[in-house]
Amino acid sequence: MQRWRGAGSVPAGWGRCVLTIGVFDGVHRGHQQIIQRAVARARELGVPSVVLTFDPHPIEVVRPGSHPVRLSSQCFRADLMEELGVDVVCVQPFTPELSRLSAEEFVHEVLVSRLHVAEVIVGENFRYGHKGAGDIASLTADGRRFGFAVQAVDLLGRDPGTNFSSTYVRSCVQAGDVESAAVALGREHRLEGVVVRGDQRGRELGYPTANLQVLPHSAVPADGVYAGRLVRASGEILPAAISIGTNPTFAGVEQRVEAFVLDFSGDLYGESVAVTFAARLRGTERFDTVEALIEQMGTDVARTREVLAPG
Repeated sequence: MQRWRGAGSVPAGWGRCVLTIGVFDGVHRGHQQIIQRAVARARELGVPSVVLTFDPHPIEVVRPGSHPVRLSSQCFRADLMEELGVDVVCVQPFTPELSRLSAEEFVHEVLVSRLHVAEVIVGENFRYGHKGAGDIASLTADGRRFGFAVQAVDLLGRDPGTNFSSTYVRSCVQAGDVESAAVALGREHRLEGVVVRGDQRGRELGYPTANLQVLPHSAVPADGVYAGRLVRASGEILPAAISIGTNPTFAGVEQRVEAFVLDFSGDLYGESVAVTFAARLRGTERFDTVEALIEQMGTDVARTREVLAPG
């Protein structure tokens, strides 16, 4: 799969393509349905499939400081799109200048002049252009004018009247409902970051943890203890009990993401890793004694083994 930085990276001699457009944060099941439709249609037409996405989030440019927390990094999004069979991911820098393009200007300058679209496939609620003035009707009209087709895909929902959306997934994650988030995503929610040195208190308690410095603006689940997995850059996946919180037993104030990797004795410091969340085991608690905390940690590890057991 090719990865481009901006529509200006389109190579010389580029022909027609099937395009889908969006931020696609999380690449949840609704996004997957749209992307898979674009991939299938591109194969029918014998042209490349292209995903046009944006960085930073358009809301951050239009209303600085108000962007939603991120469900996925740009790199991981691209990896997921590659798994879906996409030929090209084009990450378009979202600038104030781009935000001021009218709907018609966006279509002409980006979709037609740069990407040479043969067909555009988007969700039924797709909006584009300055202040979101463009919609499916205007895109279809521009398609007739410039010679490309348009498909609007119904958004996939878990229950009647409920659409899968990035907003819905964020609300699940922030409430600690990682199971519902996983249903909407089609996989476990994931946090990425670098393992850094913490207080090393877990080592003293017999449960050494990998202290994860997560990527900025990540969607961190609600404080609590979770059964999940730690994913190394090599692709190795290790079972882990994951704690999120401030360590109230020790009067902590800084929220931390710490993973106790089961049956692991190596050194993870400095590694770029990810943690994924299978189930929430309990909320954060303050224990009166260190002994009570250690006993509870043992219970958490045992429950993690049960949750992650095959079958």
